[in-house]
Amino acid sequence: MNCSLPHRVLLGSLMEGQRDRLCLQSLWDFVTTQEPLIKSPFFPVLFSFTAYMAFCLPYIALDFLSIRLPDLRKYKIQPQNYPSLGMMVPCIIQSVYHHVVLIFPVTFLHWYWRPMHLPVMAPELPEVLLQVAVCLLLFDFEYFLWHLLHHKVPWLYKTFHKVHHKHVSTFALTTQYSSVWELLSLGFFAAINPLLLGCHPLTEMIFFLVNIGLSVEDHSGYDLPWSTHRLVPFGLYGGAPHHDLHHLKFKSNYAPYFTHWDKLFGTFMESHSN
Repeated sequence: MNCSLPHRVLLGSLMEGQRDRLCLQSLWDFVTTQEPLIKSPFFPVLFSFTAYMAFCLPYIALDFLSIRLPDLRKYKIQPQNYPSLGMMVPCIIQSVYHHVVLIFPVTFLHWYWRPMHLPVMAPELPEVLLQVAVCLLLFDFEYFLWHLLHHKVPWLYKTFHKVHHKHVSTFALTTQYSSVWELLSLGFFAAINPLLLGCHPLTEMIFFLVNIGLSVEDHSGYDLPWSTHRLVPFGLYGGAPHHDLHHLKFKSNYAPYFTHWDKLFGTFMESHSN
């Protein structure tokens, strides 16, 4: 018996939603096989530090290789400045210290008060893409306001934000080289947005990975052919050249990722990418 048109439309929508969900179901099934680890109080800090170092490592290798290879050196935004091992090691030590002494106690309290629930079904792909995009836009706005305030108020800059500006020429490991207050603030922004949107745990993990990856790219000091700002059209995304200029000039480009807030507030400065 033939289905009526509304029934066919409804059936088609259900099948499409099922396909979208199945796109991520295998991934989610694999993730949930690690349920004891994911539900442990150690998972957030291990996830955060492992992801951070994994994103940093290619740029660390690039820093050492591009000194000797001119074909790579042309992608360095400030080719006259290269990080030494003596500059990198304190950044790694500080990151380990912050994760063990600061981030772990905070995530332990979060684990105690709000145990993680792992649903059986994965989220639908369009839902994940939309929520990750919204989380990024919210984080970008929150950090823009925080960043602008900490540059405009001298006491806030000297007390909390100056640490992050130790290096005028950024490299990947400077991403989390910051004060305790700055690390807590940005961690709070990153954690609260998926919670407010009611994101699936998989969506939350994907957002954290995207956010960490983009942040490391921002501080990498490289403008590569596949850099994010080259993939996003109309100059909507600043990327590494945008943020590198902020560290160089101090008084412009306060948004971490997108350019619209700086343009709206008159704090945008054009970067001259390679």
